[in-house]
Amino acid sequence: MKPSKTDTSQTELFRERLSNQLNPQEPLFILAGQINWSLFKESFGAEFTDGPGQPPKPIRLMAGLMMLQHMNALSDEEVVKPWVQNPYWQYFCGFDYFQWKIPADGSSMTRWRKRIGKEGLEKILAQTIVVALRTETVLSKDLQTVITDTTVMEKNIAFPTDSKLLNRAREHLTTMAAKNGLKLRQTYKRTERTAAINAGKYAHAKQFKRMRKEVKKLKNYLGRVTRDIERKIKGSLRGIA
Repeated sequence: MKPSKTDTSQTELFRERLSNQLNPQEPLFILAGQINWSLFKESFGAEFTDGPGQPPKPIRLMAGLMMLQHMNALSDEEVVKPWVQNPYWQYFCGFDYFQWKIPADGSSMTRWRKRIGKEGLEKILAQTIVVALRTETVLSKDLQTVITDTTVMEKNIAFPTDSKLLNRAREHLTTMAAKNGLKLRQTYKRTERTAAINAGKYAHAKQFKRMRKEVKKLKNYLGRVTRDIERKIKGSLRGIA
């Protein structure tokens, strides 16, 4: 089904328009008039086809909710609840008469986001940047460098005493020793691999006492290889002297 439309063209006898009551100097009121909403209708309209079923929510409404969500750092469920209480939010989303019902639920937001995809979300972001430059909220030089707060982002960093790091350190040392012609007493390749696998299993099973024993083995193997390399290097230096 094609998205439904928010019809504000007809005047209601006993209700006053929001555009006549709200403060025209309010930033959100001004922003609503600066955004090219027709661009979203043209871009996202092709994602919907005619057919049976309940029509999707208006494009202006959903795009506005997406923007409000990111402006206020809210979840899908949190952004729709204050919408009913905030006339500026309603006007921003294309309603010129006050509404008493929640416009959409969290699942509707999720489905709509999946429908427009990554490219659709980028178009919404691009339009906000265009408006910010046009209204001089930000300057073009401010967009040359992007600063990202990664405090809550998942990072591919292992803890320094992690079994993978210990095993990797031993592998690098033995590889470097082989390249430089150092013959080690033992590389612990098989035993350390077994210990690393066991440490992962015990950690998953929350058997931390057993896990710590395996990690201790890995530390001992790494220490032995390190000391063996140090002895070989000192011996070669004495031979040169």
